[in-house]
Amino acid sequence: MARIDYCDTSKSNERTREILGKNRNANIFRMMAHSPSYFEQYCRLGGAIRHRGELDPIVRELAITRTGILCEAQYEVVAHKRIGKNVGVTDEQNAALENWQSANCFNELQRAALAFTDEIVRLRRPTEATFEAVAEKLTPAALVELQLSVGFYIMTSKFLETFDIDMQPVEQVV
Repeated sequence: MARIDYCDTSKSNERTREILGKNRNANIFRMMAHSPSYFEQYCRLGGAIRHRGELDPIVRELAITRTGILCEAQYEVVAHKRIGKNVGVTDEQNAALENWQSANCFNELQRAALAFTDEIVRLRRPTEATFEAVAEKLTPAALVELQLSVGFYIMTSKFLETFDIDMQPVEQVV
């Protein structure tokens, strides 16, 4: 059960209700709607991460889901495994994300991006070797997008866990 009540969206402004509607009134967004201006900007950046840029969507979703796993944010993991499937992440890859290092279903770029993700989440910054391994496989723009994706979903995972956002059926959160 959430630590505070979800926003009473009947009292929200029209723009907040519009954004909530576009996002299926998912619990995470109903909680964020307590701060309409932050909520709107969060959704703008989230939309850019998920729908713009040049980073391969499979690499992006593998990194986001791995971030959720490392941050122990089950809501995020469930949502992004489904989103990942919609962009081409295989069932085998989703199942292997918990222990990706020993799996054979990831290509070199995906493995480099997952190592980069692990180090961003676990360390102050990625090691030089890990940074170079992924940087030689991505353009500067895609590398920036990968880092910002991981950072955004660290924040999102921490938000979910801080407020103890209730799980919903996966169809409702994606």
